[in-house]
Amino acid sequence: SIKNSIQLVGRLGNTPELRTFESGKQMTTFSLATNDIYYNNKGEKVTETHWHHVIVWGKKAGIASEYLEKDNEIALEGKLINRSYEKNGEKRYVSEVVMNEMIMLDRKVKASA
Repeated sequence: SIKNSIQLVGRLGNTPELRTFESGKQMTTFSLATNDIYYNNKGEKVTETHWHHVIVWGKKAGIASEYLEKDNEIALEGKLINRSYEKNGEKRYVSEVVMNEMIMLDRKVKASA
């Protein structure tokens, strides 16, 4: 079967922001930078940075906001969502990653009591 699944390894561009809605549902958002490294036709190494808007829902939103901070390196798995919205009468399109799982790559997890 065909599945919408995306895996990214990158660094957080900002400290995650946690929002709690009136319903009690929680959402955390942050930006993630990934690098593509390749050599151009002159043999020069080129690093291209791509930014991804990441959304985390529910219990994982609280975990992400508690443990993650700017510049942390993580691996995540999620799904790609494309949506549109209007701003100043102009239709805009955005791609977002809804995170399902994550692994922190550069720090020890806080010990639980």
